[in-house]
Amino acid sequence: MSHIRPKIKLLSPELVQAIIDDAFVILERSGVMVENAEAQRLLLDAGAKLKAGRVRIHSALIERCLKTVPSSIQLYDREGELQADLGEDRCHFDPGSAALKFYDYDSGKLRSARIEDAVRFARLIDALPNFAAQSTGVVPGDVPPEVSDSIRLYIALMNGTKPVVTGTFIRGSFDVMKRMLIAVRGSEKALREKPLAQFDCCPSPPLMWSDLTCQDLIDAARTGIPAELVSMPLTGATSPVSLHGAVVQHCAEDLSGIVIHQLAAPGAPIIYGGSPAFFDMRTATTPMGAIETMMIDAAYAQVGKHFNVPTHAYMSLSDAKVVDAQAGFESGMGAVMAALAGVNMISGAGMMNFENAQSLEKLAIDHDICGFALRLTRGIEPREGASIPELMEVLLKKGNLLDHPHTLKWYKQEGYYPSKIVDRMTDEASERHGAKTALERAHDFVEKTLKKHESQPLDSTIQRELDKIADARLQEFGVGLSELSIASDL
Repeated sequence: MSHIRPKIKLLSPELVQAIIDDAFVILERSGVMVENAEAQRLLLDAGAKLKAGRVRIHSALIERCLKTVPSSIQLYDREGELQADLGEDRCHFDPGSAALKFYDYDSGKLRSARIEDAVRFARLIDALPNFAAQSTGVVPGDVPPEVSDSIRLYIALMNGTKPVVTGTFIRGSFDVMKRMLIAVRGSEKALREKPLAQFDCCPSPPLMWSDLTCQDLIDAARTGIPAELVSMPLTGATSPVSLHGAVVQHCAEDLSGIVIHQLAAPGAPIIYGGSPAFFDMRTATTPMGAIETMMIDAAYAQVGKHFNVPTHAYMSLSDAKVVDAQAGFESGMGAVMAALAGVNMISGAGMMNFENAQSLEKLAIDHDICGFALRLTRGIEPREGASIPELMEVLLKKGNLLDHPHTLKWYKQEGYYPSKIVDRMTDEASERHGAKTALERAHDFVEKTLKKHESQPLDSTIQRELDKIADARLQEFGVGLSELSIASDL
């Protein structure tokens, strides 16, 4: 007997097609600003037109490029084992990226992130199985900003085994980061065959590609490293105010990125993603925990699935400044909606404060939220071994089914059993354990996990090569690796 995979869809098939039609019109009529000379040349050589400083992309070119995009992307860990298979409705979670601030448990306040925070972050992700990938999610303020993206990848590779969601923000960094990934994988060919990272590439709203981001798209395509498009329309500010309008603009921006990327290397892996927000006119902020933001995300994911392209969204995060009820309900709603929408890579766990902060305690709580969401995607299915009428006869006779073979066989598969952060104790037992809050239990969980978890160490030869690459990059800006005290045993 079959069962269904629970899903949500916010758009009718007719509206999906209307959104795509409007995006095609926008790209042909209004076009995109493309600062990068090589990207402009690729577009113009393929038949696009340059008018008033903007590149007009015709529908036939868009359709041609969509035909070469792979429908799935596989990411592999440091050891070459498959960790994430992005495609169809398969969901995977990774923490959010590029947080400048860090939630300090002892003070209960946000502060600038430090190297030791990034190390602990990478080691904790490595220990938590509901995260299929890690990310360069903490931006240490004690690292020179000119090398921040490279050193964040170095820290991730040194302290975790999972594939890395990352990105470049400084010219010259892509080559450095590529060499780090090749050092771990062994060769550029091996890295192409088993990607160890994916790189975020963010257009600037509305409809603009910077010189640096275009180059990242081109370099990622030609290297075979998956690129993740991150379009960021803000309703009423840098996009139309309607959710529908934001989805149309998102579609146009991501399609323009796909065209540039596929012209650089047809068939290269790319992900239809984003980080839009429903702009709050009262506070002039970009709430990622707003239900409207989540609706835009789920809707554009539906459009991406129409194209048969892997999808991504920031959907399991909060705008709270402390780890509280708001942090929980916003993150929980986002994770569940993303899972039901079938988003392939769901980013944001641990994030707070409009994508500006990370918290180890929230990361641990969100790990269980992700576990609940993943369980939801499996739906309800019949289990073999005994019919329900037969089980009811036994139940009525014995009074329980605790030791029944059917129970013993299936109870683990039927449920997601969360960590002790989730309080399922009786009130008496809870009192005996100190009647702690979820935040306190999460802090205890983090400290115990970091104390006992040991990630697989890198081969010493690979580690020395990574040290050499990182040190050379730092020396360009007058700093040595030894001066930063970056080590895997912090």
